[in-house]
Amino acid sequence: MFRQIKRDIEAVFERDPAAKSVLEILFCYPGLHALIFHRIAHFFWRKKLLFLGRFISHIGRLLTGIEIHPGAKIGSGFFIDHGMGVVIGETAEIGDNCTLYHGVTLGGTSLKKEKRHPTLGNNVVVGAGAKLLGPFMVGDNSKIGANSVVINEVPPNSTVVGIPGKVMFKGEKKAEDKVDLNHHVLPDPQAKAFKCLVGKILEMEKEIAKLKKDSLELYE
Repeated sequence: MFRQIKRDIEAVFERDPAAKSVLEILFCYPGLHALIFHRIAHFFWRKKLLFLGRFISHIGRLLTGIEIHPGAKIGSGFFIDHGMGVVIGETAEIGDNCTLYHGVTLGGTSLKKEKRHPTLGNNVVVGAGAKLLGPFMVGDNSKIGANSVVINEVPPNSTVVGIPGKVMFKGEKKAEDKVDLNHHVLPDPQAKAFKCLVGKILEMEKEIAKLKKDSLELYE
């Protein structure tokens, strides 16, 4: 557990240029505080001390505004930036080197006692306010745009935007094992649709102009 916490501190330095020192991270980063509470709560949860795990988790929620169920499985190098309003459900699973921004929900869609929350692969970035609902997989190296609502599986190396979330880009596997934080560089499906419509209108105008010209020539 201590090795994981050390890696979590390193992840803050890697992904937040505002971080100045270990002391600042230890005392001023609620995302790290919530994660430490979770590591402890998850330890007791696995030991079947369910109430103790849940109570520690609840204390972490009160102090940080971040709710992580003690049953959730979280890998190393996890970073919650800012963090207020983040919710991670009981059967959620998060791989290594993932990043979540404030307002993210990894939520469930079933009342049954089964796998009902998302699974994130490695190096996944989830933008602010995004909602991932259901027991599907988000592949390695994928990015979820801010405020997207994702309800279906996401292939590896993909970019997802919109409500409901749609895969707008699929790339190749990255050569280096690093998190891509350029989650503001996202495709705009509405702009793409308008551009397509404008193109079609211009083509129709050209066809109409050609027909008019042919008609005049015919009468002449």
